[in-house]
Amino acid sequence: MISYQPLWDTMKKKGVTTYALIYKHNFSPYTITNLKRGKSITLYTLEKLCKALDCQINDVVAFLPDEE
Repeated sequence: MISYQPLWDTMKKKGVTTYALIYKHNFSPYTITNLKRGKSITLYTLEKLCKALDCQINDVVAFLPDEE
């Protein structure tokens, strides 16, 4: 399972809001909604997030193994 919790933590640490992602970095509100709902994003979007936040991939997503 993929978690975007590192993204929210990174944004908080860097003082970046979802408003800034939408209006300063040109992310669509639909993309932000998908992130909030834990839905999949493209690698292009992941790259764009890393550039906007000046961070690495592991600062945006985390892989959580399924518990059996």
